[in-house]
Amino acid sequence: MISYLARNEIKIMKIWKINQIIFICMIFFLPALDAGIYYYKDENGTLHFTNSPESQNDYNILRPDDFKDWHPDSDQTRYESLIREASRMYNIDHTLIKAVIKAESNFNRWAISPKGARGLMQIMPQNFRTLGIYNPFNPRENIMAGTLYLRRMFNKFDNMSLALAAYNAGPKAVSTYKSIPPYKETQEYVRRVLRYYKYYNGFQ
Repeated sequence: MISYLARNEIKIMKIWKINQIIFICMIFFLPALDAGIYYYKDENGTLHFTNSPESQNDYNILRPDDFKDWHPDSDQTRYESLIREASRMYNIDHTLIKAVIKAESNFNRWAISPKGARGLMQIMPQNFRTLGIYNPFNPRENIMAGTLYLRRMFNKFDNMSLALAAYNAGPKAVSTYKSIPPYKETQEYVRRVLRYYKYYNGFQ
């Protein structure tokens, strides 16, 4: 039997998902969006939207193109508890971990890249041992290992963009160029993760 609290929680999740879909429809179909929609989150975590902000300093802009890769999906919340556990353990923002997973595997735990990277955070086989991975398709192992690796990149470069570049291209490439390497794949990867990071922070 589902408890009263569980029923309420399910009802709230359904309402939240409906609101997400409505908002996405607004983003795509309101004609006023040619000028863009602006939003900010207040100290209580409430989102405020407008198409004509009094000041753009406190607002972020949303445009229809921002949502071309984003779809409301249960996969984006399925691993939430594991992501938050990894976030606490390695002191990485949980929305950044989620953004990396979205960019790496689109939340497909069985994903295998052409280069052989595996699982949610696309861990390369040569890193399994140092990251303590026995089964890369196990969500908990993969998320913990991927977040640990991301923490190591943060510790080495102390910069989000460089840490993400190192996650994608390897720390040696970032150290060599002392910036995001001039690889199209890596530069697009960093932009994509930061874009998802912005989404998840905006809708948390």
